[in-house]
Amino acid sequence: MEHPHACCPACAAARGHDPHEPENPEGRRLHLGSYSLPLKRLILFGVSLGLWITGLLLTHFAPHVALRAGDAGKTLWRFLPLIPFIAAYLLAGLPVLRNAFRNLKQGHGLDENFLMSIATIGAFAVGEWEEAVGVMIFYMIGELVQDAAVDRSRASIDALLALKPDTARVKIGDTWGEVSAGAVHPGTLVLVRPGERIPLDGIVVEGGGSVDASMLTGESRPVPLKSDDEAHSGTVSLDGVLVIRTTKTADNSSAAKIIEMVESAREAKAKPERFITTFARWYTPLVVGAAALLAIGPPIFLPDARFSEWLYRALILLVISCPCALVVSVPLGYFAGIGGMARRGIMVKGAIHLDSLYKTGYVAFDKTGTLTEGKFSIVSTEPAPGIDERQLLETAVLAEQESNHPIAQAIRNRGRERGIEVTPGGDPGAADISRIQYREIAGQGMELHVAGETILAGNRMLLESRGIPLSDTPEASNTPIYIARNGGYCGKILIGDIIKEGSKEAVSRLKALGITETVMFTGDASGTAREVAFQVGISTVKAGLLPEDKLVETEKLTRRGITVFVGDGINDAPVLARSDVGIAMGSGADAAVEAADVIIMTADPRRVPEAIERARKTRSIVLGNVVFALSAKGIFITLAILGMANMWMALIADVGVALAAILNASRALR
Repeated sequence: MEHPHACCPACAAARGHDPHEPENPEGRRLHLGSYSLPLKRLILFGVSLGLWITGLLLTHFAPHVALRAGDAGKTLWRFLPLIPFIAAYLLAGLPVLRNAFRNLKQGHGLDENFLMSIATIGAFAVGEWEEAVGVMIFYMIGELVQDAAVDRSRASIDALLALKPDTARVKIGDTWGEVSAGAVHPGTLVLVRPGERIPLDGIVVEGGGSVDASMLTGESRPVPLKSDDEAHSGTVSLDGVLVIRTTKTADNSSAAKIIEMVESAREAKAKPERFITTFARWYTPLVVGAAALLAIGPPIFLPDARFSEWLYRALILLVISCPCALVVSVPLGYFAGIGGMARRGIMVKGAIHLDSLYKTGYVAFDKTGTLTEGKFSIVSTEPAPGIDERQLLETAVLAEQESNHPIAQAIRNRGRERGIEVTPGGDPGAADISRIQYREIAGQGMELHVAGETILAGNRMLLESRGIPLSDTPEASNTPIYIARNGGYCGKILIGDIIKEGSKEAVSRLKALGITETVMFTGDASGTAREVAFQVGISTVKAGLLPEDKLVETEKLTRRGITVFVGDGINDAPVLARSDVGIAMGSGADAAVEAADVIIMTADPRRVPEAIERARKTRSIVLGNVVFALSAKGIFITLAILGMANMWMALIADVGVALAAILNASRALR
């Protein structure tokens, strides 16, 4: 069923509906640069325009011919132009007339199709043939331009649908064969050749090269891939053969999630969109009532008023009042804004979140993986007296063997570099790891029992809670991991995290945008957090926070103003869901991505101020269109009531204003 307030196919497309009539598919399109137009409607327009011009020529020459003809000839030449005018009117206006009739039957008759039909039929009735056809001709021009603008806006988003390949090349016996991507299970080996799109997320096990990730992240530079690197579906192998072990199904892949986000984004309306939907429900009936009063009232109450004159004014009012400029340009503006951001690797889950970004007052960042790389490395080791560095490292590797924390991974990586591996029956201490009892203490560290010994590895709180005193000065810029064995202090290992390139620039740009305050919420120690905050330019730091503490602090900010939270970890998911706008780094945990309102595919913090800036520009374009359309129509409506406007001016007020608003809305793509 057609949308009750659809004014043309382009309007429906801007709302996310199919822009083509089911029974009249558009078919082939003519491509002109970055725009494309439906070939069938172009042909109809050309024929209609030719017939209209023929009618205009006959109208011009008919009086001269009629002077030499008899009475019968005069009548013939007088009505001869009516033939091409009627033919042109039917070709150009039949879709409008058909939609008006169908919507009237369905109880949704008071829309733009109804206004155009009544106005042009009335113009025929009062003898304004060329104007009646002209309205339909120029309305058709407006539709074609609208269609091209909408098609261009959709192109940036529709291109994302190609990210998800239908097939994958998997190992079948001793050969590689193509199967449906949806049938591939995690753990399957997939072969990708140069020029092919990676079908599913996975880990590179053989081969290497570079991939084009521009459609996924907005980053134009090729991304290098080597063995053990993560490969994302939707990216294209440029120069290497890759063998990838899949880690996700097709429905859970990066490309599938992007497509899902884009499609759901069309459903979440922003406030101006909701306003226009409500506005259309009462605006058109009000206009029809006003036109009826304008046609009937003055001839009844004014002695010298002629009905034909006031009917003509009413018809002009109907054409001027068509709400196409608002109904199309507002959703198109948001649609283009979301499309433009998608091209930059910023995926917005709905227009409503653009409005929230526009009003952002506070931005809160997680630290690890958001402002820093989240790739820890050992900065230095400080063994206790009587303990050498290798002993300290062996004990730490054993303690962190079962932990998935990035710090534990950094310690194990250093152990492998030094030839320290924990294997059953091997060193350190000839411990059988199958008999080791591990216990992870939330917010403190690891405790394990092996061969009658107790080993601790964690923060200061863990060791002091077991009566092991520490006399060192708390570290300001690095994270210390303290090691103890059987109640004796073994030393500490200092872990450092690299600040992301662009974190400082991101915070600086947020301040330049007038954001009230930028803050950092982190579970790390205060000294480390404050050092990172100082380096990137954040003044307010809340450190040592558990996930529930982050939630409390975020709620405090949201009571002060619109708050954006930026994070990437599983523990950030509740805060991302609770904040006014949750922004997740695309490289982060799936739970964070699911809970967020905006996904930054590049994990680049500089995309955060860019998202806010683009949201502001989109909002200003949308509101500018609303003000422009209402002001222009208000002026022309006043002129129509005063009898100072004709049907050609009405066309400018309708089609001209709509086209100006649509072209302005398309700026959001850039």
